[in-house]
Amino acid sequence: MNNFGIAIHGGAGTILKSLMTPEKEAAYQTALAQALDTGYELLEQGKTALEAVEAAIVVLEDCPLFNAGRGAVYNANGQHEMDASIMDGKTLDAGAIAAVRNLKNPIKLAIKVMEHSDHVLLIGEGAKEFADQFEISFESDAYFHDALRYEQWQEIKGTEKFQLDHSKSGKKNLGTVGAVALDQHGNLAAGTSTGGMTNKKFGRVGDSPIIGSGTYANNATCAISCTGSGEYLMRAVTAYDVSCRMAYKGLSLKDACNEAIMDRLTELGGDGGLVAIDHQGDIQMPYNSEGMYRASRNARERIIAIY
Repeated sequence: MNNFGIAIHGGAGTILKSLMTPEKEAAYQTALAQALDTGYELLEQGKTALEAVEAAIVVLEDCPLFNAGRGAVYNANGQHEMDASIMDGKTLDAGAIAAVRNLKNPIKLAIKVMEHSDHVLLIGEGAKEFADQFEISFESDAYFHDALRYEQWQEIKGTEKFQLDHSKSGKKNLGTVGAVALDQHGNLAAGTSTGGMTNKKFGRVGDSPIIGSGTYANNATCAISCTGSGEYLMRAVTAYDVSCRMAYKGLSLKDACNEAIMDRLTELGGDGGLVAIDHQGDIQMPYNSEGMYRASRNARERIIAIY
């Protein structure tokens, strides 16, 4: 099978070229390229879509530029609470974790939930206790510290406000990472990871660890990873919505994605986007915001883009 491929994202939102330095833009492009090529090289070697998705997301989680893993934002208590999910399009098995602190690579624990439990979603201290059964790395608070993230939190600390990643002048900016892949065996997979909202309270959880909202994969249709305003993506069940439009309306991946993002999500007032790949290897990366960190690669082309 030569139509295998991978697509990744590092968040969608108000990403303006006028506010981006050449050095920072180059850093984002380099990080996206590293994650993309890491996943694609595994696919070339005949590895599974799940392995490619995990590897690509780990690279993004390890990079402080993105709101996941090491770059996770601060919650109201000055802590980092992380969410992640993964889904196997062949079996429809899925695993997810939410509100877990000090977890170096959230996507790795999500996979353990899928492979070694009878559950789909584990949260908080319970998820941390589950992780003790495996060689899952946890880090100190200092590992997750980032000056920009800390400054964002300081601006609204002690207030009732919260904000999505990279907010500038009150505009919404959305930070999450994710990947979707089709392997040489014809199997699809999708995964998503995030640090959530700056100054979030009450154990808030967004769409990223919710199967069907932020992540979905089904060999019969497509694999989807979303990024954006989580409350709206949950209300629209956006990831599953794309698959449904393909399955029940017979739409192409492109048309299904556009209806889900440009029509449905926009009508609800939500900002965001997604990366998608179908069972034939078609890749789509739509968004209704001013930009989305994104990249894709297959046998025909390699794309890395921001705006």
